Amino acid sequence: MVLPALLLQLSAPARLVTAWAVFQGLLLEALPFLLLGVTIAALARWLAPGGQWLQRLPRHPLLGPLTGAALGFALPACECGNVPVARRLLAGGAPLGTALGFLFAAPVLNPIVLASTWAAFPNQPWLLAARPLGALAVALVLASLLRLLPESELLVPDVLAERRLSQPLSAVGLLERRSGLVGVPAGPAGLSPPASAVPGGSAGTRPPLAEVLEHGGREFLDLAALLVLGCAIAALVQTLLPRSWLLAVGGAPTLSILSLMALAVVVSVCSSVDAFLALGFAAQVTPGALLAFLVLGPVVDLKLVGLFGVLLRPRAIALTVAGASLAVLLIGQWVNLLRL
Repeated sequence: MVLPALLLQLSAPARLVTAWAVFQGLLLEALPFLLLGVTIAALARWLAPGGQWLQRLPRHPLLGPLTGAALGFALPACECGNVPVARRLLAGGAPLGTALGFLFAAPVLNPIVLASTWAAFPNQPWLLAARPLGALAVALVLASLLRLLPESELLVPDVLAERRLSQPLSAVGLLERRSGLVGVPAGPAGLSPPASAVPGGSAGTRPPLAEVLEHGGREFLDLAALLVLGCAIAALVQTLLPRSWLLAVGGAPTLSILSLMALAVVVSVCSSVDAFLALGFAAQVTPGALLAFLVLGPVVDLKLVGLFGVLLRPRAIALTVAGASLAVLLIGQWVNLLRL
């Protein structure tokens, strides 16, 4: 009975107008950063086609994710824009921990997000330090957790195939590389395709700029379609589930954290502006809940989960959601113990 009533409310013109406005806001907010991420990935494919520098990144379980997270300082893109860059890192043969560290920490550890957090909360220095440290902690947890899965169970087939072609034979044997890339003909005896056929120039030869632009355009359209779907779902959920419901328990130490985590997933706002949104209800919630909103949203939200599908298999996405949620809950509880 509850669901039909909610759907009836949504059918009202005012609700439809609200849902459409929210959808437009989310999409227009995320598309520029998605385009920026695809552009960075395309430039990396053209300027460094062999990807040898990616393979020199640290493979240490701790130093690798930290290095990936540090790359976020040089790439001012939100979580949507980081997905195509992380895909380029993985496909180019970068260490798994480094690529995952970038994927999960860079949405917070970039100059735009850090500056917006400072602008929104200039009088709360603890938050200015706790947000990047919390994002880094979550990235380390997720990188360690996902590294427990074999790459064949972690990455989607096309990324895995391109990644194997980018690695030396000392790391990946011919039998593992023989399948090649999706849509690329195999070489003699079903082994790796010719170097010239590998998108991005895995053999070190720079591909034609027109080919890189065509590949980048297809990637942008594929990701944009997923982004549109995610924004539509987020807009519908926001319209059906008023934020006041989630903020009603803002003063309870544990429930406030859980409610703000749910709010972060639902509103799906870009990490470059989420601090200003949080400023509107910061006085109504506990410090741990406020931090949970700012840390979980850039890692897991409704529009981002769909984008993860171009990188990770469903089991890996489920582990990401569960691991990030548990880590953020524990961080929020710890902050409440210290500051309440």
